Amino acid sequence: MRVNDCVKCVNFPCGDVKHECYLVPDIHLRPELVLMIVISEAAPACASDYYYAQGNPLFQQTTVQAFKDAGKEVSSIQDLIDMSIYFTTAVKCGKTGYGVKASTVEECSIILEKELALFPNTKVLMLMGDVAIKAINSIAKRNGGSRVIPSGATYKIRKQQYMFQDKRVFPSYLQAGPSFFIEKSKRRMIAEDIASALTLIC
Repeated sequence: MRVNDCVKCVNFPCGDVKHECYLVPDIHLRPELVLMIVISEAAPACASDYYYAQGNPLFQQTTVQAFKDAGKEVSSIQDLIDMSIYFTTAVKCGKTGYGVKASTVEECSIILEKELALFPNTKVLMLMGDVAIKAINSIAKRNGGSRVIPSGATYKIRKQQYMFQDKRVFPSYLQAGPSFFIEKSKRRMIAEDIASALTLIC
């Protein structure tokens, strides 16, 4: 299965994102093998920084380092895919500013919901940052449920147990992008969250 053949945005209704940066993972994989999905914020401004880009893209650099911090000897996104982990973003277009409007997260969560449904054996969802958390809460509420992750600072809520559609959900901090190397306290918490999540699939 190639993911971007299965899910896509058709009419691009959101006004506060860069549509020219639109990215859905162009990756071929066996969906039944995916056990963990890591959802970060938004597509990068440059496609060459995306998880699955050629060379050593920025999202790969910071994500691989996050998993190394968690105790895994990995060197590429492919190493992590081989561990049954899939990476995507909650918002498929690039940001125009620091944040993303709630209406955009809601709209793009429709695409994310279809994307998550491609992977029937997922055990863990890692929500890397507030945008990913809001997207999963939007999916839950749209399907008649309550929010999966409560409001509050991530450092206060991250060690609680949350479930969504029989999947364990870990709220954490954004690991994809340059801020990962700067915010050392968040980097430590990301490593702890990844290590906890990996115990459920390894």
